[in-house]
Amino acid sequence: MKLFTDLFIDGTWQSGSGRVAVRDPATGEVIAEVATAGEADCDAAVAAAHAALPGWAATPARERAEILRRAFELLTAEAHDFAELVTRENGKVLADARSEVTYAAEFFRWFSEEAVRIVGDYRAAPGGDKRILVTHEPVGVSVLITPWNFPAAMATRKIGPALAAGCTVVLKPATETPLTALAMADLLQRAGVPDGVVNVVLPVPVGAQVNRMLHDPRVRNLSFTGSTEVGRVLLHSCADTVVRASMELGGNAPFLVLEGADVEKAVAGAMVAKMRNGGSACTAANRFYVHRSLAEAFTHRLGEEMRALRLAPGLEEGAQLGALVSTVERDKVAALVDDAVAAGARPVVGGVVPDGTGAFYPATVLADVDAGAALLEHEIFGPVAPVVVVDDEDEAVRRANDTEFGLIAYIFAADDAAGTRVAHRLQTGMVAVNRGVVSDPAAPFGGMKQSGLGREGGFAGIHEFLETKYIATDL
Repeated sequence: MKLFTDLFIDGTWQSGSGRVAVRDPATGEVIAEVATAGEADCDAAVAAAHAALPGWAATPARERAEILRRAFELLTAEAHDFAELVTRENGKVLADARSEVTYAAEFFRWFSEEAVRIVGDYRAAPGGDKRILVTHEPVGVSVLITPWNFPAAMATRKIGPALAAGCTVVLKPATETPLTALAMADLLQRAGVPDGVVNVVLPVPVGAQVNRMLHDPRVRNLSFTGSTEVGRVLLHSCADTVVRASMELGGNAPFLVLEGADVEKAVAGAMVAKMRNGGSACTAANRFYVHRSLAEAFTHRLGEEMRALRLAPGLEEGAQLGALVSTVERDKVAALVDDAVAAGARPVVGGVVPDGTGAFYPATVLADVDAGAALLEHEIFGPVAPVVVVDDEDEAVRRANDTEFGLIAYIFAADDAAGTRVAHRLQTGMVAVNRGVVSDPAAPFGGMKQSGLGREGGFAGIHEFLETKYIATDL
């Protein structure tokens, strides 16, 4: 697959103000040197998006929809190449990368369908003196900031609704994984997106340049996926010019195995909820609260399944668990595990950084984890499953809710009715009952508390890029 390594501004590839290395996390080798953006480059990207906005907003919804549909078809046809690219710069195994690209393409298809279904309102006022006309308009130039863990899907989950709504965008991908975003810009251009509607920059220094863009009066919207810590900083920046913000922030997902649950089914669900993307997902199960009657059997079986995973470079045949995105991220995971073990946790499997090159960490299960362990307060973002024993449903729910985060929770119960009853007690934006995955472009994705603002996907996703306008009329 051709690598695009320049900035994409106003429909052209530009050399930028410097270069940064993108490395294969499995080997440490440099894949490419990618252009970085200085002040002039970021200003040019915002200016291009602003200039393109009137024409794109006025483009008929059907035409915008057809362009997004072509993007879906192109990404589907080129899924293998995109998956290999994702694996090379991110480290995940090829099977995970293929699933991500399929998921990414679905956002283009879903929002191509939503583009023509933006519903307004027209009715008589209760007092009879006028008609109430409600319509929706594109919010304007939108800055999109995406993380490294899903470089394809997080880009399309934002670009899709933005373009469907009639907004123009400046996309800032993660420094670790910019190649997929740049390839996506090329794909969108081939799909027919006009010049200036989609721009991709890699600002350096990141914080200063993003702050500069958010203080540009031409920017009216921010969509961010990343850590809660960075989200707080960005919200402060948005406040100065009252830029609208939607944020998908950190998670600390509890995985509840309640009395009467099927252990084999719970373990199968745990392997998906924990090990999808190698554990590097905001939706990854992070804390396992297991009823005392099932804890020994669950921990034993989960350890067996985790031990069987083959740790290897993501492009290698038969690899089931690849590298983390960098040795920096790997060392963060290792430090959390080491602290937990020092505090009394027992490694059932894994728990030791392997010898050799690459940002690898083994699948790890920790037993005898104290309910107050520091490990449980952090988003692990790696292949580590800490198991905590609980005595009843109330304790499981209380511990699950005892966090500032509230993105997603997993429940395995005796049946769906029991699981759904408990789901209503959990303070999270999403709950999976007797299953290990919830993500779907047709469903609203987002969290409560400090896990975010707004929703992505579903019917709600496009409204993050729309303003509501009320017109009083005598029509």
